[in-house]
Amino acid sequence: MSWLLLIASAIGMGMASAVVPVVNAEAMVAAAGAGLPLRAALITAVALAVGQTIGKILLFEAARRGRRLKERSGRPSRALRPWQQRLMDRLSGRWAAGGTVLASAGLGLPPLALVSVAAGMAGTRRLDFAACCLFGRIARFLIVAGALTVVA
Repeated sequence: MSWLLLIASAIGMGMASAVVPVVNAEAMVAAAGAGLPLRAALITAVALAVGQTIGKILLFEAARRGRRLKERSGRPSRALRPWQQRLMDRLSGRWAAGGTVLASAGLGLPPLALVSVAAGMAGTRRLDFAACCLFGRIARFLIVAGALTVVA
């Protein structure tokens, strides 16, 4: 039962950290890595990544629906800033979008919250976004948890 509680709370914290900027998933996984046995820290890292991915999918879907509503309304779109246009261009092709989401999820640059919204607006494929986001987050969190477990 304690494993289920650990997993459920990590997923919930991951979801919260995906949409609330002051809730930091990296700090949580670092604490798990420093304070828990290796197995528990790694399970926590994966559960946090799953929760973060769920939360980022919510941002992605909100942006996708917002874009559709705006298109239906017929209102003209305002011009994008150059950096916004570059990001949208990177997210318009399937492979470039996957690479951008994977890099953002794994490295943190560009910020994943920004990429999640832009990917939804750009029409990135849902499954591609979810898979790249999850894989990148799992890799990032496992590295942090594993490194701190070994050091601590």
